[in-house]
Amino acid sequence: MNAVAGRGRRTGVAEYIGEIAEHKGCRTSPGGTRTNCGSQAGQGDLPKTIWEKVKNHPCYSEEAHHHYARMHVAVAPACNVQCNYCNRKYDCANESRPGVVSEKLTPEQAVRKVLAVATSIPQLTVLGIAGPGDPLANPEKTFKTFELVAKAAPDIKLCLSTNGLALPDYVDSIARAKVDHVTITINTIDPEIGAKIYPWIFFNHKRYTGIEAAKILTDRQLQGLQMLTERGILCKVNSVMIPDINDQHLVEVNKAVKSRGAFLHNIMPLISASEHGTVFGLNGQRGPTAQELKALQDACEGETNVMRHCRQCRADAVGLLGEDRSAEFTTEGIMAMDVKYDAEMRRAHQAKVEDERAAKVAAREEELAELAGRKSEITLLVAVATKGSGLINEHFGHAKEFQVYELSTSGAKFVGHRRADVYCQGGHGEEDRLSNIIGAIKDCHAVFVAKIGDCPKSNLIKAGIEPVDQYAHELIEKSAIAWFRCYLDKLRTGEILHVKRDDAAIRQKALTSAA
Repeated sequence: MNAVAGRGRRTGVAEYIGEIAEHKGCRTSPGGTRTNCGSQAGQGDLPKTIWEKVKNHPCYSEEAHHHYARMHVAVAPACNVQCNYCNRKYDCANESRPGVVSEKLTPEQAVRKVLAVATSIPQLTVLGIAGPGDPLANPEKTFKTFELVAKAAPDIKLCLSTNGLALPDYVDSIARAKVDHVTITINTIDPEIGAKIYPWIFFNHKRYTGIEAAKILTDRQLQGLQMLTERGILCKVNSVMIPDINDQHLVEVNKAVKSRGAFLHNIMPLISASEHGTVFGLNGQRGPTAQELKALQDACEGETNVMRHCRQCRADAVGLLGEDRSAEFTTEGIMAMDVKYDAEMRRAHQAKVEDERAAKVAAREEELAELAGRKSEITLLVAVATKGSGLINEHFGHAKEFQVYELSTSGAKFVGHRRADVYCQGGHGEEDRLSNIIGAIKDCHAVFVAKIGDCPKSNLIKAGIEPVDQYAHELIEKSAIAWFRCYLDKLRTGEILHVKRDDAAIRQKALTSAA
């Protein structure tokens, strides 16, 4: 499958790839335990050159996504690959998934929007082009946008997301444009599996279908990935988990992209609601459960960094991950704004953000010190209702999603988020929605909330999930570690008995192909 086997490498390339792929963003404790792995890695966990690239990038750093914003500009409408999970929709304000936009922009409109957003949201650090088609199927518009933004706002990082078909042809252009983060969607390294995902590709002025199309695409993706890492460009690989098609195979994909220098692997759940009009949605292909997704991510994490905080953003997303402020910045609106880009103001604001971030890290480390010396094999999951900023600051009934953390004597590790229908509608709880919420977090031992009503509280307790509201508006990780420390104390004194939730079956399924 290696399309670039036998190619000569420049001096230092193997060392660079090794620095990314072998380090895995993990901190090793004195006892030899790997902690803070994946995109949760902090300043002390990564080589300096890589830390500088990811420290304020919300997609490449789980910690940074609490503090920094990103935006996508929809300048690339055409696509050269058809995917069975994709339906590029225009003017769908109520959908949040890749390929959806409300407005398509010219490069000139795009740079105006970037300046307007960066002025209004000074914690914006990243501009990405992710569609609604493929940026490299629209190279003139894509690189013109990067050129204009680099001149007007040189402090903003430039990112590109691509299916990889045209990638080898544009690696030099990407490097010249100073795009230092590239995401490639790689769903398989097996053309037979690929034929079930991609109906066709358009390559070298010709349409290809079936296994032939999938082989061309796969070879080009792997070739492009290695070419980018050879130039020191940080790469993230996205993979869509499609049950019974590529789910078990993604362990092999993970190994393949790691060996070619990918820094981060983002395994995302298939979005397959029929109303979206995709092939998979219309033919009844299901997406994975949250538990299946976590089991696969866990199986892959030993190979390379695994991203857990992806929100599968729209192609015109604006704001922090998990929020969408694109409606505030319409083309008509930004053209009427008096935009004065103030780089010094932005630097000062981001310096304050870093102070807040450092304080949160210090609080977490202080609480971790209280766990020092504790010995327990217990790990458990907790869900958190949050509006962002790393705080427990959302009412249970208002939560649109729950962030999930894995607790152990190593600390609190973010492992994903679970979407949920809002329970409270017009001041009243919807019981059918409550059962769906409980189903989404059924593998969690507790749910941390700013506030919760008596009815959902009693139903959660019946389901074996402890509602925790005594840490309202406190820091998530500090509070979760404190709660876990108390939990261990209660176990030691016999006040509670630990019931370990057994997800061995789904974990075994995820690991099957690794054998």
